[in-house]
Amino acid sequence: MLPRVLVVDDEPGVRAALRRGLTAEGMEVSVAADGPEALRLTMTGAFDVVLLDVMLPGMSGYRVLERMREQDVTTPVLLISAKSGEVDQADGLDLGADGYLVKPFSFLVLVAQVRALLRRRDNAGQQACLRVGALEIDRSNREVHWNGQPVTLSPREYGLLVALASHPESVVPKDDLRRMVWGEEQFVTRNVVEVYVGYLRRKLSAVGAGELVQTVRGQGYRVCCDA
Repeated sequence: MLPRVLVVDDEPGVRAALRRGLTAEGMEVSVAADGPEALRLTMTGAFDVVLLDVMLPGMSGYRVLERMREQDVTTPVLLISAKSGEVDQADGLDLGADGYLVKPFSFLVLVAQVRALLRRRDNAGQQACLRVGALEIDRSNREVHWNGQPVTLSPREYGLLVALASHPESVVPKDDLRRMVWGEEQFVTRNVVEVYVGYLRRKLSAVGAGELVQTVRGQGYRVCCDA
């Protein structure tokens, strides 16, 4: 799977440029334009790195970072700011940032810092817990809960749910799910993916989460944060 990067900046041009550049570097990029949306997305634990502007509408980048760390979301965060003062940088690092980049910056330097954070994250292991709304996945113990109620899944069902929950609100094509859950075994067809999604839905429905996994006709499936 491609590394997932969340870019948070209130300037459309900056978001577009970073999305285009990081995508060309082999990363999957999502964007957010304000603090509350950034907080909602980062709380899922689904990203490998967050590029977080300090000055944001609705909630500052400092506050987003503070809330993340209070909730034990350990996703690496690279703060981006026009403020170059030592105190500003120290404040960001003290709140739990993993790096601080001053605008205007070199894109090559930004990519190098992102790759360094990805390597550090790989060495530390994956985010232990994924949260999407009332869904909680403990990847260390391979346990799933919905509103605190345990959900018992087979290994394939669990793999499908993790693959989908790692990309909240994003459509994941059937072929991508087949590769992520079954590997490159060519005998596994899209119909098999459909069958197992059906199994997964039945078990989720039994605990009141029947609307969590949604079909996007002609494209694939997605996990809905508001289910």
